[in-house]
Amino acid sequence: MAEPVVSGVLGQLASIAIDLLRRKLKDLQAVLEDAERKQLDDAGVRRWLEKLTDVSYDIDDVLEEWSTETIKSVIQNQKEADKKKKVCLPLTSSCFCVNQLKRVGVRQDIVQRIKELNETLEEIAKEKQHYSLETTKVVQKQTRETISFLDESRVYGLDGPKSVLIEKLLNESGEGRPGGGKSIPVIIPIVGMGGIGKTTLAQLAFNDAEVKTHFSEQMWACVSDPFDEIKVAKAIIESLKASHQNLGTLEALFQRIRESIEGKKFFLVLDDVWSDDHEKWEKYMQVLRLGAVGSRVLVTTRKKEVAIMMGAATQMITLQLLSDEHCWSIFSALHSGKETVKSTKNLRELGGKLQASAKDCLW
Repeated sequence: MAEPVVSGVLGQLASIAIDLLRRKLKDLQAVLEDAERKQLDDAGVRRWLEKLTDVSYDIDDVLEEWSTETIKSVIQNQKEADKKKKVCLPLTSSCFCVNQLKRVGVRQDIVQRIKELNETLEEIAKEKQHYSLETTKVVQKQTRETISFLDESRVYGLDGPKSVLIEKLLNESGEGRPGGGKSIPVIIPIVGMGGIGKTTLAQLAFNDAEVKTHFSEQMWACVSDPFDEIKVAKAIIESLKASHQNLGTLEALFQRIRESIEGKKFFLVLDDVWSDDHEKWEKYMQVLRLGAVGSRVLVTTRKKEVAIMMGAATQMITLQLLSDEHCWSIFSALHSGKETVKSTKNLRELGGKLQASAKDCLW
């Protein structure tokens, strides 16, 4: 079929263009602080900032559209593979499905828009030279750390997502190894905005009694940003209760992981993943594929691109905002049950006013 070839080429072109886009935008963002100071006295800098702001919004829109279209494509391809029946129109020696042609057209349009945004950023970068903007010194941000333990009595609103996740972790139907080939662990991404409960959901699954008995090995590694390959490998080894003493290279660390998981059914949580660099993650997948059939890799991330890069869009669990009832349960729990009936009533009235103002409740 020509469609997968065309789609694959478009994907490669888009990946290259997106990387270039991000690098250019990052270079420009390095002078934002200086530009924001100077715009008050320089109308030219102010107009330049407005252009950069506008194109930043356009970039967010087109990248979101590309992610959505890619996910749709993956899901549709899976559906077509399951049905094994396609209604096609003959075109020379190939057989093109109408919906595939439409998808290729949409993807071509997005790739063209990404190309145009790259050209716009190039023009903005050239204009920057006129204003002598100084680069802001980058302060190394502190890496976030998470752990696998939690107090389940203080968790609200995740019963539904937990049931879905546990089902995905335990269900092994149709996961045989045809021809005796290597198994590929099923990757399950949990996607959602910051603070919505992705790590908490992963902790619930990690500590579930049935999950604990289902897998031979369980591992937890907080990835965070920047992605430190050595650090993550060491965290996996520590979860396996193995030693990484005197192991200073990624090769040596991966050999130790291999010794610990080869032929075993494992459950690995990679929490707070930001990097969608396929080359880096493929190194990990090469060793993780040595596990037994039924192995699982659970990934928590804010970025749909990570799920797509890992080829796991069809397994994705997307967390939504909590209901008003669950928000109130959390709010009440913070007061440890010490408030009187009167104060509880006052809190409810205050909560109603806050809700009317904010409308959305995050935790």
